[in-house]
Amino acid sequence: MNAMALVARREISVRGRTKGYRYGLLVTAVLVAVLAALPKLLGGASDYTVGLAGPQADRLQAVLAAQAAHGTDLSIKVKRYADEAAARKAVAGGDVEAAVVDNATVISKTVVDQGLSVVLDTVHRMVATEENLTSAGLDPAKVGQAQQVRPMTEVTLNGSGEDATVRSGIAMIIVIILFMLLIQVCTWVAMGVVEEKSSRIVEILLTVVRPWQLLAGKTIGIGVLGLSQLVVIAGVGLAAAQITGAVPRLPDGTYGLVAGVVVWFLLGYAFYAAMFAAIASLVSRQEELSGVLTPATMLMMAAYLVGFVAVQSPDGTLTHVLSIVPPFSAMVMPVRSAVIEVPLWETALAMGLMVVAATAVLLIGGRIYQRAVLRTGARVRWREALASAS
Repeated sequence: MNAMALVARREISVRGRTKGYRYGLLVTAVLVAVLAALPKLLGGASDYTVGLAGPQADRLQAVLAAQAAHGTDLSIKVKRYADEAAARKAVAGGDVEAAVVDNATVISKTVVDQGLSVVLDTVHRMVATEENLTSAGLDPAKVGQAQQVRPMTEVTLNGSGEDATVRSGIAMIIVIILFMLLIQVCTWVAMGVVEEKSSRIVEILLTVVRPWQLLAGKTIGIGVLGLSQLVVIAGVGLAAAQITGAVPRLPDGTYGLVAGVVVWFLLGYAFYAAMFAAIASLVSRQEELSGVLTPATMLMMAAYLVGFVAVQSPDGTLTHVLSIVPPFSAMVMPVRSAVIEVPLWETALAMGLMVVAATAVLLIGGRIYQRAVLRTGARVRWREALASAS
């Protein structure tokens, strides 16, 4: 155990002190914070100044104020002008973004912003409708009261509509982060194995530690670095979303979901890291690494794509089955859990099967690594490695 801990500390110290890791972690944290705040920044209130002229300016101003009071994201300031000529001059001089003359003409330098255009069109229709009703001898107030119908109550089985949207967004983020982190840290493991093998440092290391201790220590050390990245990303993302108000209220169970993602990351990492290490031990040069890793990478990519399917169809047959079957469950089950309530027995079954699968891969991969890591030169064939590992 001391030898394994020593190898793990070495991996953390060597790779954790590199500029690439430190700067990468910093850049990732900044990007996550910006992305978490982006919806609020892009969707925040916009300020406009609108000019009004003509005999209906009073009514237009009142309706504009009423629209703003009903929760519109636009903040509209009104300026009054004596006639159309004064309004045109204000638009040309940049004092107002647009000017409405007698509820019939909109004057602007270029095309009116879509959000402002929608509000101005709504106000125009309301004022024009009132005028038409009055001309027809009807009371606009009574007609307006008759048109005030309480909207239907929206009920979704997976929480409120707003919660469902947030959950889908969180699920999308989960599948992306899990895939990016898993492929990154597992590639580090594979590159480390080939680097030690090609430089023949592994021959020196194996004089003082056993092969399984070297592999386990390397996997644990790099796993700690990957876990620290996941914790930073989750912490910064949740904090930024709350501080900026991009997500005013997190759905119930969000923090439990984050804890579950950490567990699934560890299970997925144990499975894929052992696989990547065993495959990497078959070659002696970095140039050969990408080729031999293709099957493992494709398997991880398949789980990633199914994770995206799970966001849109969390109860579909494919999603339901693969959220339990390893190694797909490492990405699909946390995504499915983010969107809908998954029965506890299904989560427990998926985790149990993933533990069994990870243990099997660790045992087989460890044997392959033990037999192949000292064989330099020509690439070790799969048949030879599996025969030696059996």
